[in-house]
Amino acid sequence: MRIGAVFPQIEIGADPAAIRDYAQAVEELGYTHLLAFDHVLGANPDRPGGFKGPYTYRHQFHEPLVLFGFLAAVTRRLELVSGIIILPQRQAVLAAKQAATVDVLSGGRLRLGVAVGWNAVEFEALGEDFRTRGRRIEEQIEVMRALWTRELVTFEGRWHRIPDAGINPLPVQRPIPVWMGGESEPVLRRAARLADGWLPHFRPGPETQAIVDRLHRWIKDAGREPGAFGIEGRFTLSQVSPDTWSKELEAWRVMRGVTHLCVHTVGLGLKTPDDHVRTLRRFKEVSG
Repeated sequence: MRIGAVFPQIEIGADPAAIRDYAQAVEELGYTHLLAFDHVLGANPDRPGGFKGPYTYRHQFHEPLVLFGFLAAVTRRLELVSGIIILPQRQAVLAAKQAATVDVLSGGRLRLGVAVGWNAVEFEALGEDFRTRGRRIEEQIEVMRALWTRELVTFEGRWHRIPDAGINPLPVQRPIPVWMGGESEPVLRRAARLADGWLPHFRPGPETQAIVDRLHRWIKDAGREPGAFGIEGRFTLSQVSPDTWSKELEAWRVMRGVTHLCVHTVGLGLKTPDDHVRTLRRFKEVSG
């Protein structure tokens, strides 16, 4: 199982040197990948009609693909993972171009996690339709994979038209791995048909294993091989006392089908990027 870290978006601040030092420290500690969340806008909860959600305009988010372009230059081995890009609020062709550029500049280290999102305010501000996001993401993935693997693409779909054109340079990975986030049944069935992996939010245990086993059945039903499908667990340290970290980690390791794990240090009351690094070092010592 490959163990990475969650980039502490809302707590790391905006100092480029601190972000560089954090990423390099994560790499030096032996973590295999760095996963970053995505939000373009944060809404005002006091706006007319109100707003409910885990993030508001007070929460800071670095745009993942721009962030990864920066991190590509200051790291050498870390896989760069979006967990997740809200794809239907973006233009698919432009997102494909941006992802390809990150993959080139990082030497093929991008894993693109995508999902449909929940924040209608962002969709409105970006000029995209919130209601059709589930259907559009399927066509978007088809368009992006075509652009990543062929010099010239002719495509005519419901939402996209490409008149014999292509992106240049093509990515190192052809195609870039596309993983999906979300946990509803329609999302899981879509991932089983289309994705290279899944990025859920759950803790290990029998109920979790049942979900994974059901997903593997759907992957088989789609004529695909479950063994080639990745699943990334999320180890949120704020949910587990330090004296049980090793027990929780072992529970992840014995789960069938879980290929990756990401350690999330946000929510512990840490004050600086160095505090996050020290916590990741402590976790490494506990986990062996």
